Amino acid sequence: MAAKKKAKAKKKAPAKKAKKKSARKTVAKKAKTSVAKKSKKKVVKAAAKKSRKKAGLLSRVIKAAKKAVTPAKPKKKKQVVGEGNYAASRKFDADQASFVKRNKAKIPALGKEAEKALEGPEGDSLRDAEAQAAGHSRDTFDA
Repeated sequence: MAAKKKAKAKKKAPAKKAKKKSARKTVAKKAKTSVAKKSKKKVVKAAAKKSRKKAGLLSRVIKAAKKAVTPAKPKKKKQVVGEGNYAASRKFDADQASFVKRNKAKIPALGKEAEKALEGPEGDSLRDAEAQAAGHSRDTFDA
């Protein structure tokens, strides 16, 4: 009986080695596949990142193309009227400054002409017009 057990043991021993080899192979395969899966995940992530970048770039290009094609709508200016009309005040100041800039040399002559007109035959009508304009003003002018 002892011989039979030894014979059986000899037969079983190679089977154990085979199991060990197959176990090593499966561990190696698992390691390879896990590395492959990890690298595959990295590749997939990189591809997804590139596609997002391309999609972002594409959307920016599309937006730019739409802006180029569609005519720009004129922006409505918000009129600010509080303690006075600020837009009108700025326009008035700009107009006065441009008038002075354009007629800098002529201004003394224009003043002398106005003085002569007040002293001349039309002086009374000019003074009446001045009084009428001052009546519309909120400010009072003491002369």
